[in-house]
Order: sequence, then structure tokens, then C-alpha cells
Amino acid sequence: MRFGVTLFTSDRGITPAAAARAAEDAGFDAFYVPEHTHIPARREAAHPATGDASLPDDRYMRTLDPWVALGTAIPVTSTIRLGTCVALPVEHDPLTLAKTIATVDHLAGGRVTLGVGFGWNLDELRDHGVPIGRRRTMLREYLEAMKTLWDDEEAEYHGEFVEFDAAWAWPKPVQSRVPVIVGCAGNEKNFRWIARNADGWMTTPREDGVDAGIAGLRRAWAEAGRDGAPLIHALVPGRPDPDELARWRDLGVTEAICGMPDADEPTVAAYLQHLAGRVAHLRG
Repeated sequence: MRFGVTLFTSDRGITPAAAARAAEDAGFDAFYVPEHTHIPARREAAHPATGDASLPDDRYMRTLDPWVALGTAIPVTSTIRLGTCVALPVEHDPLTLAKTIATVDHLAGGRVTLGVGFGWNLDELRDHGVPIGRRRTMLREYLEAMKTLWDDEEAEYHGEFVEFDAAWAWPKPVQSRVPVIVGCAGNEKNFRWIARNADGWMTTPREDGVDAGIAGLRRAWAEAGRDGAPLIHALVPGRPDPDELARWRDLGVTEAICGMPDADEPTVAAYLQHLAGRVAHLRG
């Protein structure tokens, strides 16, 4: 089981570059950042943690652009994977987003993991013109179109939300396949979608029943005729419990992702070294 860390980036506290470097120095395998282009001041959508329109953290309003943030980490790291936890592709133009992701992967030497979500903030999605009832179809088309741009010398795509004729697009990602992990609730509908369109599942911070979720995803994976096994990235709630992490490892969780503070650099570096010590015996 690998170990990653996620930083709720904002315009204060440690920078993404310093955080990624500290995480790599501490021996972590992956570094993640989130995405919100903006937060509408008046909302109807309930936050999953609060159950209403209130936000649990003001960093939602201050989140850095994920790809710019990860780009700053490229020259100060060499091995740690750089990912999103999670990105919202449907809030962008798929042609330019494909270029951005491919460029980051190219410059990073093939280290990008693309974590994506359907989007809980429906008001945010509406501001981008996303039809709420069709956002899953829209995300599927975006991922298919981007993969075509990454894989094919002459790429074209014709769908409901993405439409372009034969085109050239470089750079290509260094990786033969950029891993796509879907962050969502663990239910049958989502697992069927993942099995058809992605490489794995990222749990939510409040996920109950990870055991049942893993079994459900594997069942959907087999029913979809997919080879191998899905990637399972589990977000660690609160303080890591070594016994629970060991159980996750035995269940087949491929990566456990821990939160990290956005304090000053020495505080964060010390925290990551301590965290690495707590999980060192579980790695591999």
C-alpha cells in the first residue's frame, strides 16, 4: 500500500511547492491538491459535511488553481506523484484542459494522477453552464475526449458535449495512461460508472463501510469485463490509525491519503516526518 498526502491549498500557509518537496523528503508517494474555481456567495447546494449551505472551511473560497499549483512542485521534486483530490473537469474546456494536464505530465516526467469528481457544489457547476442532470455524461465525454487527444496522432471526438474534428495535439503525456480516479460516495451507481469510465475509486472523507465499497467496486469491475483490479485510494479521516490502515492494506487499498496542515513550512515538514514514522511499517 502506498501513502499520499493532500494539501487544502489556499493563498496562505505553506506553498504547494514547499509542501510537495517536504512530502517527498518524508518518503510519501503522492501529493494531492483540490479544485474549486470559485464559490457562489448564495447557494442552494448543501455541503456534504455540514448538510446545508454553510462551509466547514473558508479555504473553499481561497483554493489555488490545481494545475498551476502542481506545476510549481515539478522543479523541486523528482519521484512523488502529483495529483488532484479532486479536479472538476467539466468546469473547463476539454481541449485546453487536456493540454494543461499533458503539459504537467510531460514536464513532471510522467507523474500525474487525475482525481476527478462529479461535483457536489451544483451552484458552482451551473455558473459554468453545466447541466446538472447530465454532468456524469459530460464528465464521461470529457475524459474520453482528453484520452483521445493524449493517445492519437490525429484525434477527433463527436459527442453531446464535446465536438471536434481531426486535430493534432502535443505534448502527449509521458505515461501510456494517465490514471483516472473518481472521488465519490461508495454506491452501486457510482461503481458502475467507475468500472466503465475510470481506473479506480477515491473514497470521500466521510466514507463509511470501505470494506463493502471495495467489494462492490470489484463486483462492478468484473461485471464490466475489466481486466486486473481497480485502484482504490482511501482518504484517511482525522488522525491515522495504524491498525485501521493495516486492515485497509489487507483489504487491497492501493493508496491511503492523509491530510496535512497548511501551516508554516517548518511545522508542516515536522508533521510529515512524524506521520511518515507512524505509517512506515505499512508501506510496500
